[in-house]
Amino acid sequence: MTSTASSTDIRQDQAPHEPRPSWQQRLRRFGYAPAGPRGDVRDRLVPPYAEPSPRMWAALGIGYPPAERITRWSGWVGPLLVTLFAGVLRFWNLGSPKAVIFDETYYAKDAWALVHRGFEVNWDKNVNDLILSSNGNVPIPTDAAYVVHPPVGKYVIGLGELMFGFNPFGWRFMTALLGTLSVLLLCRIGRRLFRSTFLGCLAGALVAVDGLHFVMSRTALLDGVLMFFVLAAFGCLLVDRDRARAKLAAALPVDAEGRVRPHAHTAEHTRIGLRPWRLAAGLMLGLAIGTKWNGLYILAAFCVMAVLWDVGARKVAGARHPYKAVIRRDLGWAFLSTVPVAIVTYFASWIGWILSPSDGSGGYYRNWAATDGKDSAWSWLFPDWWRSLWHYETQVYEFHVGLSSPHTYQSNPWSWIVTGRPVSYFYESPAPGTDGCPADAGEKCAREVLALGTPVLWWVGCFALLYVLWRWFFRRDWRAGAIACGIAAGYLPWFLYQERTIFFFYAVIFVPFLCLAVAMLVGALVGPPGSTDTRRVAGATGAGVVVLLIAWNFIYFWPIYTGQTIPIDDWRSRMWLDTWV
Repeated sequence: MTSTASSTDIRQDQAPHEPRPSWQQRLRRFGYAPAGPRGDVRDRLVPPYAEPSPRMWAALGIGYPPAERITRWSGWVGPLLVTLFAGVLRFWNLGSPKAVIFDETYYAKDAWALVHRGFEVNWDKNVNDLILSSNGNVPIPTDAAYVVHPPVGKYVIGLGELMFGFNPFGWRFMTALLGTLSVLLLCRIGRRLFRSTFLGCLAGALVAVDGLHFVMSRTALLDGVLMFFVLAAFGCLLVDRDRARAKLAAALPVDAEGRVRPHAHTAEHTRIGLRPWRLAAGLMLGLAIGTKWNGLYILAAFCVMAVLWDVGARKVAGARHPYKAVIRRDLGWAFLSTVPVAIVTYFASWIGWILSPSDGSGGYYRNWAATDGKDSAWSWLFPDWWRSLWHYETQVYEFHVGLSSPHTYQSNPWSWIVTGRPVSYFYESPAPGTDGCPADAGEKCAREVLALGTPVLWWVGCFALLYVLWRWFFRRDWRAGAIACGIAAGYLPWFLYQERTIFFFYAVIFVPFLCLAVAMLVGALVGPPGSTDTRRVAGATGAGVVVLLIAWNFIYFWPIYTGQTIPIDDWRSRMWLDTWV
């Protein structure tokens, strides 16, 4: 078992021989630990992956060659096994409930229209029953509809409908697939972040058994798609960070003893060169923005994080003026490989709307520039489609900032972190003897799909978040800072709109980062290498109890995650808080 405190130095972004200011000395009482001079700087730029203790292999009776192969293969075998487990959970009985649940009434139909017409249309308000009874064999209207979210997420949902039909399984297929793949991504991201296959797989297993992530993976909503693209962008930036630091390490001089040493001129003047993983991150961020606009906050936060990573790399390599070096050598390309790529990707996602007719029979507002906007002062400079789209976007922005219609399941973001107000996507009360309700039940049963995070996981996550913030601020652990950035970018912006109608399920965007925080806390509980056997046993026992409680909690709430019919008393026993009803 491997903890977060690996044998390599975690304070990788501190310049060697840096003088210790007095404020740092005062912070030592809170756990602040300045870095001192180190040996080979390669291990600080690109730390090696942790390996299981030889004592473990000896206890299992496994020799060195097989142990080496197992360690090498585990980097993929472990994540794939966790992903298989998550996929079985998510695809099991995916078409149930056979109903249009919650906002599927918008996105499933918008997706079907998009993949056939290129723009959303107005459907009859009673068409849901016809879709379900005819397996989707319904005519597609031609009248354009006003919608307030970009098209990428709906195109993704539409791919599943093209493959499996206009039915519940079809419109949920792609969200289930992306939810499953996000588990694989998180396993690999956690492994790279912590340099530990165990902690990476643990983070993936935690997100696999989170109720909110699970329910969103089985529902045709946009937020699960957004979460996938955000996580993919983070993973791309993480790979780029390792590769850039490896190139910097390769450029540094080697001393007579064969150790790589910091070198100011090399650190400040080396050019990293082409960074394709940043281009991939820009593409993923563009797809995120093209799914929901709050991807813009993620773009801003991740760009700042990536630049600070570059500053840290050049500082470790010996740069005396790392910020100036990054501005001269990295900042321009960092901007061009992310922001313009994201913007181009966003506008490319509107291609169906752009190519639709501008005579009034195309997408909503597609003919605005030719009608209401024909006398615009900008008509000579921008094409009609651009001005029509710009007008559309301004109307959507005004809608979003002014949305305040009350809703039964709306919640304030302050309550999200403790799962204060989950969202009921589906609820029925089968009578005794019908729909799986026992004939001797005595009263109606309950059947619900509740978008509720696994409570124990989220409550442990509150402590994990505090630990991550402490680790980042006082221990200067860049990994904790990266996790905090992911949570903050997906969570904090909603505090700007507390008067707006918002919902707990928006929090799914930062669930993977919350699971990374819990995995980091579990690693700390296990204890660092070199700890006494008593400390390791006690730590492993405590960590195991926490993980088993989370798994049990997911199993306990399984019926209300999947819409199983259960006696009403069993349903009431799962409503731990009054606000969950």
